[in-house]
Formats: sequence, structure tokens, C-alpha cells
Amino acid sequence: MKDTVQDAGGREPGDPLGVAVVGAGYWGPNLVRNFQSSPRFRLRWLCDLNVDRAEQVLGRYSTVQATADYAAVLADPAVEAVAVATPAGTHLDVALAALRAGKHVLVEKPLAATYEDGQRLVAEAEERGLTLMCDHTYCYTPAVARIREMVRSGELGEIQFVDSVRINLGLVQKDIDVLWDLAPHDLSILDFILPDHVQPVAVAAHGADPIGAGQSCVAYLTLQLNTGAIAHVHVNWLSPTKVRTTMVGGSKRTLVWDDLNPAQRVAVFDRGVDLAASQEIGADERRDMLVSYRTGDMVAPAIGEKEALRSMVEEFADAIETRRPALTDGRAGLRVLDILEAASRSLEFRGAVVGLRTGR
Repeated sequence: MKDTVQDAGGREPGDPLGVAVVGAGYWGPNLVRNFQSSPRFRLRWLCDLNVDRAEQVLGRYSTVQATADYAAVLADPAVEAVAVATPAGTHLDVALAALRAGKHVLVEKPLAATYEDGQRLVAEAEERGLTLMCDHTYCYTPAVARIREMVRSGELGEIQFVDSVRINLGLVQKDIDVLWDLAPHDLSILDFILPDHVQPVAVAAHGADPIGAGQSCVAYLTLQLNTGAIAHVHVNWLSPTKVRTTMVGGSKRTLVWDDLNPAQRVAVFDRGVDLAASQEIGADERRDMLVSYRTGDMVAPAIGEKEALRSMVEEFADAIETRRPALTDGRAGLRVLDILEAASRSLEFRGAVVGLRTGR
């Protein structure tokens, strides 16, 4: 399928991939800028219902075409990929049309408005042999890439807990609660860094609406992992201070990521609790389990600086050209949707534990 699309567009191997961005609102301009700066893509269209806004994003002298006619974009054989930056409720229709037109698709988070819609997109892409990628931007930051490497290499040991805080005096949304607004970032990071054998299996969520906004403005989400470990996410629109921290506790070391501290984004502590195995305890000591506290060094690994969206765009190109699943492919987006829907059900039942559907 991919070769057919390329031939139709007349692109030779090694030529830039023709891409169109749909949506010129909040996130679209960031995608436009990164696609234009990447030698692996050639931005051909910016599509938005407000053509004036699209033209303003492109600038007066741009050769990229602005249009409100999505059908014209999909009919262009030079367009091999489409990046969707429209409201979540439109993702199914916009992305499905692109897939059916034979285009590779990048979708802004969340993948779709519902798990069922996300399943339809994943099935369509797999049936047609096309790349479907979810723009989980935080996963492409240098810090998260380094965290994934340390977790998956076993440098931290077996994961015992993950604790994430994403709070600020934020923009209260009219159509979604704080879980659907902020938690996708933390859930996508969790999905990205965990080893393949470690999976969330159930979720419980508690939320509150102390200002009468009509949906939860403060929420706490607890994930049970199949290993017996636990992951916790705190999201909040009402905090007077901005906090972006994640702690990953392992049996060997504990990692702390502070996204707001450019001088030391990641710190690794060789400190923790060791428990003696029963066979190591003498007969006179069996009644008292031996707990020892390990106090070692703190190391702050060097973390480079690179725009996450630039790395995400490169991953999109790699996935298309090598025909492999993207690091944050459609199924990763589905797993996040699964947790979000389960968390919403848990909120309805006052924090009841709700099982998850998906595995890796």
C-alpha cells in the first residue's frame, strides 16, 4: 500500500514525504513549524475551517496551500501523510477519511474520543498497512527517553511504584474534566517507560469539583500493575503553583524527574529499603523481619536539550519509511484511552476499582 501511494505521488526514494496538517488552532501551528523544519517532510497543505487563520499561521510568503476543503487535500496524490490537530471529537472522522484515502496518519492526543473509536482507527490502519501514530509529545522529550532507557535496562531494578504530579492554575475546560485534559500526558509516559512485561490491570479514580465547574477539577488516579506495584497520578486545575514531577521507584534505585528544573531534570538516588529474605534470618531473629535502609549517592545524568516535537516528527518519518510501528503507535493510544474510560467509570462509582481491557 505504501509503495502505491508513493508512486501515485511521484516521489522518488529519499525524497521528502508530502504531508498535510489539519487544524490551525492551538497545536496545529507547532506541527506546521516542525514539519517545515524537517528535511524528511514537505508540508503541502494546511487545512482549517477558518482559511484566514490557516493563512495567518503560514505567513504571507508561504508556498504551502491553505484550504477549508479537506476532500481536496485527500485527493492530492502528493500528500502521503496527514497530521490531525483537531478537537478529539472529530478525530475519528478526520483520521478515518485519511486512512481510507491511503494516507499515513498522525493524531494529536487523545487518539479518539472513545475507546471504540480508537479501535476503529487502529483496525483500519492495520488492514491497509498504514502508519497510525499518536502524538504523545512528552514521550519524545530527552528526559523521558532517558527514563525509558533506565527503566527498561533494569538500571532501577524491579519497578515498585510510580508517582506523578501535574498541577497548576490551569484553564478549566468546558467539555472535558481534568483527567481527560491532563492525565493523558502522564498515562502516555507511563505506557512508554514501563517494560513490556509490566502492565496496568485496573484503575481507581477520585475527583472533586469544588468550584462548581460541572466536571472534576481535581483528580487522583491509582493504577494497579500486574506485578503488584502501583502507579499514582495527581492532576489539578486549581493549584496556585505549577508542579510537573514524576518519581519512579525501583528495587535498586529511585528516579525523580522534575520537568520544571532545567538545571537538574532527572536525579537518580541510590537510596531505598532492603528486606532480608527469610532464609537469611537466623532462628532467633525470625520473629523480627530485618529491614535495612540503603543510603547511597545521588547522580544527575546529563540530559540533552531537543524539542520533543522535532523528535516526534522524526519518529513519524522512520515509522513510515521502515514500516514498523511507531514508538507511540495507535495501540499505545488505545491503551491510554482504555485507562481514561475506566477512570471515568470509577469516578461515577465513587472510586470503585475498574478492570482494564487492553494488554501490550
